[in-house]
Amino acid sequence: MRHRSLLILTTVLTTGALTLTACGSRDDSKNSSGGGDTQTVVIGLDAPLTGDLSALGLGIKNSADLAVKTANKDKTVPGVKFELQPLDDQAQPSVGQQNATKFIDNKGVLGVVGPLNSGVSQSMQKPLNDASLTQISPANTGTELTQGNNWKTGDKQRPFKTYFRTATTDQIQGAFAAKYLYNDAKVKNVYLIDDQKPYGAGLAASFKATFTELGGKIVGADHVNPDDRDFNAVVTKVKKSGAKAVYYGGEYPAGAPLSQQLKDSVQIPLMGGDGMYSADFIKLNKKAQGDIATSVGKPVEELDSAKKFIADYKTAGYKDAYEAYGGSTYDATWAIIEAVKAVVADNKGKLPDDARAKVLAAMSKVQFDGVTGPVSFDEYGDTTNTMMTAYQVDGGKWVSKLSEAYK
Repeated sequence: MRHRSLLILTTVLTTGALTLTACGSRDDSKNSSGGGDTQTVVIGLDAPLTGDLSALGLGIKNSADLAVKTANKDKTVPGVKFELQPLDDQAQPSVGQQNATKFIDNKGVLGVVGPLNSGVSQSMQKPLNDASLTQISPANTGTELTQGNNWKTGDKQRPFKTYFRTATTDQIQGAFAAKYLYNDAKVKNVYLIDDQKPYGAGLAASFKATFTELGGKIVGADHVNPDDRDFNAVVTKVKKSGAKAVYYGGEYPAGAPLSQQLKDSVQIPLMGGDGMYSADFIKLNKKAQGDIATSVGKPVEELDSAKKFIADYKTAGYKDAYEAYGGSTYDATWAIIEAVKAVVADNKGKLPDDARAKVLAAMSKVQFDGVTGPVSFDEYGDTTNTMMTAYQVDGGKWVSKLSEAYK
């Protein structure tokens, strides 16, 4: 039977808030919210969508977009339509802080996915926490973000109750990298370099602690500017040191030319963390062969749980690859969707007036089988999935060498 078209009513608050829409025709029997109205929930997305790190950022954006579209298609939360609000942070903490304010001001936003960079997250955590707005990063690995600045002494304290992540910490990643290089790659002498940013410096410190505990020797150490592209001075020091590998705490835009200039002088591999694990590292580096990187989780291509994600991503036609954080981003976005689902179910099919606070409370209890495997969070907001993978460049692509859960 054809139903009489209704006037679509849209209520927009001055903050860009919640939208209530009658969906063109009235058929209450098909809407479990009981009123025929669809409530719109906005999920914010913060990542570098332009600039040197945009390859990773666009993969994050697309994967979050896929999760939102899947939830809407499958009516995962009856009576609720999800929308994604992506904002470009340009990998700059100041821009990330501005984006946090925009998300807070939009009352329709009930959760924020991102950012990529730990340094950017440091600028976003407090304002989002003050607004009781849930944040979940698929990529941040800085240990202090969840466990506080004194975590190294064993004094772990969660600084912000609103912050969660589906990526494990640099404490785990650095230790895993050191064990792989020492035990599996059989490298005993390493030159240590970092880019002085929170992510790079923290990762290098964690690597150093475990590598020296194992009996490895740091034969030299240096800091570089992440914006530099001429590394001949530090390469000369590396050559004189007798190092058998360089460990670099930083990201691929500087890591790629550092590796290439290193190979021009001395034939030893460069190793880094998940900030190096990108196809663009290889594109920017003609001599990447043999270089090593670690990344969080197991390769999604090797997971049965990721087959649908990979197929759906391809079908969706995104022009950019999902890159290193595709699976963890989908899971991060889905965690917010699951929290909203629980809140709506507990409130008779409607969003409550204090939806942000209720979604935050629901986040700590979220558990589901995700793209990357079982998803849940510990008392610090950290993922309970501590799987790490070591990759090596071989034949112009990253090849997984070892996947292991941290113990």
